[in-house]
Amino acid sequence: MQRTTSSSSHLTRRSLLRTGTAAAAASFFISTKSRAAAPAIQVVDTKVISQQPELYCGWPTVARRANGELWLAWSGGREEHVCPFGQVVAMTSKDNGATWNYPRVLLDSAIDDRDAGVLETAKGTLLVTTFTSLAYEPTLEKAEKEGKWPSDRLKRWQAARDWLTPEQRKAELGVWLVRSTDGGLTWSSRLPTLVNSPHGPIQLKDGRLLYAGKQLWTEEKKIGVCESKDDGLTWQWLADLPTREGDTARNNYHELHAVEAKDGTIIVQIRNHNKADAGGTLQTESKDGGKTWSAPHAITFGLPTHLLRLKDDRLLMTYGHRKPPFGNQARLSEDNGKTWSEPMIISGDGAGGDLGYPSTVELDNGTLLTVWYEKMKDIKRAVLRQAVWKLA
Repeated sequence: MQRTTSSSSHLTRRSLLRTGTAAAAASFFISTKSRAAAPAIQVVDTKVISQQPELYCGWPTVARRANGELWLAWSGGREEHVCPFGQVVAMTSKDNGATWNYPRVLLDSAIDDRDAGVLETAKGTLLVTTFTSLAYEPTLEKAEKEGKWPSDRLKRWQAARDWLTPEQRKAELGVWLVRSTDGGLTWSSRLPTLVNSPHGPIQLKDGRLLYAGKQLWTEEKKIGVCESKDDGLTWQWLADLPTREGDTARNNYHELHAVEAKDGTIIVQIRNHNKADAGGTLQTESKDGGKTWSAPHAITFGLPTHLLRLKDDRLLMTYGHRKPPFGNQARLSEDNGKTWSEPMIISGDGAGGDLGYPSTVELDNGTLLTVWYEKMKDIKRAVLRQAVWKLA
């Protein structure tokens, strides 16, 4: 059925990146624009920060509040990369990531809750985004037919699935956010958005919230930008994003993120799975507040990206690198996103491609803190890792 097929294709995209195929790497074309040399960086500390080794952690986002508190949200409660148990989970740090409090579940629907973006708005409202998925259904159906799973595992997955009828499960599919207006003490019920992307929306200097993403469960599955003028309560479609010549967006553009540069340019980067530049990131720009956009062009191998405007107005992109050296990299732009430096390696000790989705915040002293998820060699399930690092 259509919903199941869509979920299955979502799994295929992530499986593709885990393999880190040589074909994808070989086909990627680096932009002909000149690149600045990679700035020297100092990685001060890298450590595992998740606190539940029995659970798989995936696809986090870190944000820094106006009061200096760090908020980290991710998909927790999981057994593995695809399963029916995902929850939206968060923890906070009041000491710039030196310590984190114990995880708290913010949202747990009857099906799989995946990814988690987090943003504090100018009004002090916390927004956490997510989407629901049935990507686990084909895996479970295959296990039921083959009869090779341990009985306790099979019964656990079946019990999670059978909270709802097939029709009710399909009705649960959606793209969502939850809001807190009291610093995270209490949270709203989930509210629908129009699109989803792993790291969620941003706030523009004119006060609007801008959400660059993809329609996941619609027939069109459009790529575009939405806006909210009421602090995230409701969302309106603003513009479709164009498709590069020769590309198809429906099945091959995914997981977007945006940033507003000092000169007012809004930049959106896109995870690309078209044959040209497969496994890489494309970029499109708007000069009129998000109403119209340039044709996408290739930026780098690696994905998906998180974009951050630093205090000195340079732009930073961080992204997962799912081929050797497996890990996370960053690039810097000093010209409002027109060109990007050569890569800086934040981590390069990964055991394989089940890692990435890094996001970064800047601390008061200019130090950078990046968080990502990673399936490490000697740990059964994926963990959250954090690096504290400095630009030279």
